[in-house]
Amino acid sequence: MSQALPTLSEIEAAARVVYREFAPTPQYRWATLSARLGTDCWLKHENHTPVGAFKVRGGLTYFDQLKHRGELPREVVSATRGNHGQSVGWAARAHGVACTIVVPHGNSVEKNAAMRALGATLIEHGDDFQASREHAIELAAARGAHMVPSFHADLLRGVSTCWWEFLRAAPQLDVLYVPIGLGSGACSAIAAKLALRHPVRIIGVVSAHATTYADSLAAGRVVEAPVSTRLADGMACRVADAAALEVLGPHLERIVQVSDDQIAQAMRLLFADTHNVAEGAGAAGFAAAWQERDTLRGQVVGTTLSGGNVDSDMLAAVLNGR
Repeated sequence: MSQALPTLSEIEAAARVVYREFAPTPQYRWATLSARLGTDCWLKHENHTPVGAFKVRGGLTYFDQLKHRGELPREVVSATRGNHGQSVGWAARAHGVACTIVVPHGNSVEKNAAMRALGATLIEHGDDFQASREHAIELAAARGAHMVPSFHADLLRGVSTCWWEFLRAAPQLDVLYVPIGLGSGACSAIAAKLALRHPVRIIGVVSAHATTYADSLAAGRVVEAPVSTRLADGMACRVADAAALEVLGPHLERIVQVSDDQIAQAMRLLFADTHNVAEGAGAAGFAAAWQERDTLRGQVVGTTLSGGNVDSDMLAAVLNGR
């Protein structure tokens, strides 16, 4: 998989595809976050994309590559906890392709509504993402539809544009905290770092209640781990992707685990200091930086608000400390 990481020219070409739909998202050095952290803190606002999360970048380039190869299907199927599904729904609608998305039972009500608003047909199946993913693969095969994976080189092309923007806009970054769900965000951060030959150190962040990537990287092989996070649905992965592990292993400085309580605190701090809404996974990077703040003095820290798609009731509970 390492050979499939996008090159600088491929990332630049992907950016042209992405910018047909929306402009580069902003990144700011927030004075209040920096004061809390005790050092310069930059935040990349991927909550400012048309679907409120970074994933849409990957959907756009995935479908663009299908079109480029003359392989646009009549129907696509995918599985998601929400943001990947919105990405696929957005791009499928733009290309006139029918779209079916499988989500687990009890998935975010508002993410489900957003996917339906983009024209996707939703099917609820299974108790977690892995069960939904396995059902989506079976469904695609039975229908003769194209299965859009959650980790693929053509997705990385688009997602890499986020980090390419960030590292070019804030070249002084010393360390970057990147949440890991199924791995496209962290692998694309590595791709941008390598393409730009930037010295930034990349730290992966996983939920302490969904540790397959931490366990797999420690073991040197895929290790399935139970998922119990109630807040970080975008990181609720039970089985790591082997191709993602090949990229992450040599290039991550380390992995930091953050609990739901730490993520909730980070959501509150981000809201108080930036008045931006972060979903659980979207706040995980700052949660990790906050956990390690005593070791960060004098370093320029970057992280991302990778998504803001949290249900209203959940957000209200978090902000009220429940």
